[in-house]
Amino acid sequence: MNKLEKICIFCGSSDGNDLAISDAAKNLGQIFAKRNITLVYGAAKIGVMGVIAKSVLENKGKVIGIIPNFLKKKEVVHLGLTELITTENMHERKLKMQEESDGFIALPGGMGTLEELFEIITWLQLGLHQKPIGLLNINGFYNDLIKMLETMVRKGFLSMDNYSLLLVDTNPVNLLKKMNEFKRPDVPKWLNEDRA
Repeated sequence: MNKLEKICIFCGSSDGNDLAISDAAKNLGQIFAKRNITLVYGAAKIGVMGVIAKSVLENKGKVIGIIPNFLKKKEVVHLGLTELITTENMHERKLKMQEESDGFIALPGGMGTLEELFEIITWLQLGLHQKPIGLLNINGFYNDLIKMLETMVRKGFLSMDNYSLLLVDTNPVNLLKKMNEFKRPDVPKWLNEDRA
């Protein structure tokens, strides 16, 4: 079983137009608080990001926000967090998120959410960390992305082993169970050889 005391959420700084997404974010925040899981996220109080942070805090949970200096001026920063960490740039922000977290979950979002998700799963694929990564597929939001990954497998650009690194579910409790039971992969043999 994996120790999941802090989970990083990647999600949109916009609300979107599907109320099921906001409802699911609120529900996940309640689950985090109930299970004493600290939320690690991008520190905004707007969009889906704001919904989950507010939910965790309202249910007496802990929230760590991580934001680069330049976004502090552009995004609406949540000032009521348990802890706010400021970084110099986006690269440092993502590294800090990885260091602070025991696992990761992507909720619906835009380009930034996908960029964060694919970077963190690439790091897992390369053996830079061994933490579980979940995709909460709310109301079919990620159906097309999952199909694209299946196409990558079919066309020979993604192995089934690496495809299986991304844990997918429509139910947050089931997703957390999969993350708890995630078996850490061995570092790829070719990387071990390079390190020798």
